[in-house]
Amino acid sequence: MPGLKIAIKDLEFSNISAIIFDKDGTLEDSLPFWREVGIQRSRLIDAQIPGVGEPLLMAFGIYDNTLDPTGLMAVGSRQENEIAAAAYIAETGRSWGEAKKIAAEAFQEIAESKYLIKTPESAPLFPEVKEVLQSLSNAGVKIGILSADSTAGVDSFVANHQLQNFVSLSMGVDGKLFKPNPDLYIQACEALNVVPEQTLMVGDSLGDITMAKAAGAAGTIGIDRDRSARRKSNRNTSFLQADLQISSLSEIQILSSSN
Repeated sequence: MPGLKIAIKDLEFSNISAIIFDKDGTLEDSLPFWREVGIQRSRLIDAQIPGVGEPLLMAFGIYDNTLDPTGLMAVGSRQENEIAAAAYIAETGRSWGEAKKIAAEAFQEIAESKYLIKTPESAPLFPEVKEVLQSLSNAGVKIGILSADSTAGVDSFVANHQLQNFVSLSMGVDGKLFKPNPDLYIQACEALNVVPEQTLMVGDSLGDITMAKAAGAAGTIGIDRDRSARRKSNRNTSFLQADLQISSLSEIQILSSSN
């Protein structure tokens, strides 16, 4: 069955059956929530090992109380963040086993805190998201979400924002594969029963783009919703490998069925 012809700015993509989206920073305005999580993790670890809190904030990508959209906290998995935290702890002379234990316990305590819960209020959808996903789904495009969050976290996101009718795949990072490993994208395509060549990837990090490119996606779209935060971080935040860059999902337009 042929896919759809989709236009984004001045580019057209033919025979598209599915669009795979990143979650945090792409669909969900969650950076303020994750910034607070990073701050609390750093404070808790610093209470046990004084002096490590400030370096941890920088490692997480938190500068002047602003979270770098391209930093570890914003685009990395929990496991990757834990490993980074453990590395800083180990620098103070702790054994690697002890450092990992301290980091894991701190992360778990923050995850279980009743004062820091992810809700539709603390991490809302970006304004256009629901309407765009509904429009794409109604047109016959399969919608997948592939996030550095856990699959349980993606499932909660879909349920909290009532996206079940539009989203065909909720997939996170639960095993040994992390972005930008292209095998992760290939697994998502297999779960959607499509080939990468009939998919588009939309994400807000270079990892999203390089992953989909390496997997053979038909197109890669970088979404940059907060250019001011990116400039402030003084990091290379360009999507040089993406086919194009947008600032809103509303720039995705369905033209017609492909022949």
